Amino acid sequence: MRDYEVLFILDPTLDEETKNTMIETVKGIINNGGGEAGEADVWGNRKLAYQIEKKKEGFYVVLPFKAEADLPKELDRRLKISDNVMRHIIVCQDEK
Repeated sequence: MRDYEVLFILDPTLDEETKNTMIETVKGIINNGGGEAGEADVWGNRKLAYQIEKKKEGFYVVLPFKAEADLPKELDRRLKISDNVMRHIIVCQDEK
């Protein structure tokens, strides 16, 4: 298993319950795919460097996890099709 980290930006207009549900959904994708999700680090609303979908702010969440090499591909696919996720990036922490 390798160490990864996913940072995703949620739509800031979502209510708290929906934001929490999205965080739990991402954790569920990781845990059900054979990985181990860590504790989510919620950064909250932050100003974006540039507008995305005419929005100037986003709700940032960082989630460390351990997984095999195929899980990040599936996570990437699922985050791309989610309407609530504005942007995301998955980084392998093991590589130097």
